[in-house]
Amino acid sequence: QVQLVESGGGLVQAGGSLRLSCAISGRIDSTYVTGWFRQAQGKEREFVAVIVWSSGGTAYTDSVKGRFTISRDNAKNTVHLQMNSLKPEDTALYYCAARRGWSTRPSTYEFNGQGTQVTVFS
Repeated sequence: QVQLVESGGGLVQAGGSLRLSCAISGRIDSTYVTGWFRQAQGKEREFVAVIVWSSGGTAYTDSVKGRFTISRDNAKNTVHLQMNSLKPEDTALYYCAARRGWSTRPSTYEFNGQGTQVTVFS
């Protein structure tokens, strides 16, 4: 069983930064990927970024490229999402999730955290 706990959300002014963390417990092996997703009020959950646990390979949705960076700390079983130049449209509940094998589709992720709220005001 894999458990994920997010932290680091908050209230920030547009243009500011936040760093989200996802602490992962349980057995994670080299086949796993960890993704960040977000869900704004009244909208479906959408893909933000994903990282391959073994190689560190990454992918991002177009709207966050150049602003967000996903990284991992294998020793601490933690994945981070550094978010810079935040915009009001980034406001959402941010989730981390894990699964075996590559995917950017949130519904395919077997293990999900509870989420951390990010609110960006102008």
